[in-house]
Amino acid sequence: MTLFLEQMLNGVQFGVMLFLLAAGLTLIFGIMGVINLAHGSIYMIGAYAGTWAAAETGSFWLGIPAALAAAAVTGAAIEFLVVRRLYQRDHLDQVLATFGLILIFNQTITILFGRQPLFVSMPEMLGGSVELLPGLVYPVYRLAIIAVGLLVALGLYLLINKTRIGMLVRAGSTNREMVRALGVDIRLLYTLVFGLGALLAGLAGFMAGPILAVQVGMGEQILITTFVVVVIGGVGSIRGAFFASLILGVVDTGLRAYLPGLLRQVMVGPEADALGAGISSMGIYLLMAIVLLIRPKGLFIRNS
Repeated sequence: MTLFLEQMLNGVQFGVMLFLLAAGLTLIFGIMGVINLAHGSIYMIGAYAGTWAAAETGSFWLGIPAALAAAAVTGAAIEFLVVRRLYQRDHLDQVLATFGLILIFNQTITILFGRQPLFVSMPEMLGGSVELLPGLVYPVYRLAIIAVGLLVALGLYLLINKTRIGMLVRAGSTNREMVRALGVDIRLLYTLVFGLGALLAGLAGFMAGPILAVQVGMGEQILITTFVVVVIGGVGSIRGAFFASLILGVVDTGLRAYLPGLLRQVMVGPEADALGAGISSMGIYLLMAIVLLIRPKGLFIRNS
């Protein structure tokens, strides 16, 4: 039971990391109608900027504003220089343009930092473990990630559903010409939304640093999973992204932890491990297919 609870917590922690990425992506993809393949690169930029700042200053905490600022500025620049010209264009044009940005960002990071992975040490106050239940010891840093993700989810819900800015964003996503006719600078509004989505991606990248290696191309590795979250949750739905992230995190972690062992009961060890690893890697895509068969528009409707 202790191992099961630990794996579930790992799944929730992974799900929260996915949510920080998916929340920004669903704002950009769902509300603004832009397919931004460079979202994973912004995640990488946040990780590198925060790790570099933490290494230079010796303070993990100073790496947080550096990651947020670098990601937000990059996102706003992408919207202003590239994406703003693509709103009325075909999705294929958006894919090609943002894929080109991936290549540019990867090469730029390689020039600046090289191809060797970077590592950031977590702060001393978050470096230990805490006993949640008798026999269940869990790292404090992973619990902090879960707490941050929950706070971000609450903040985004209030921002989108309870504030004037959120009202304008939702209105602009359905009829941008009418919002412009009412005197709202829709271009500035979309730049701010794009920057917010990028900021969340940068936060996710830096928080992943102490757990994963910060390396070139790290954004592409998680981008596809993030798109799966957006599709399952419902395009444009923050609430859907939150619940879909947690579901996918728990399902993916549970399959990788337990499926090979279950298959060993009926198969030879190496074959069971290989088959279990293969099915586990496909698990979230099978889940997406099942959800879309039942609810083609995802778990939640747009802008919820």
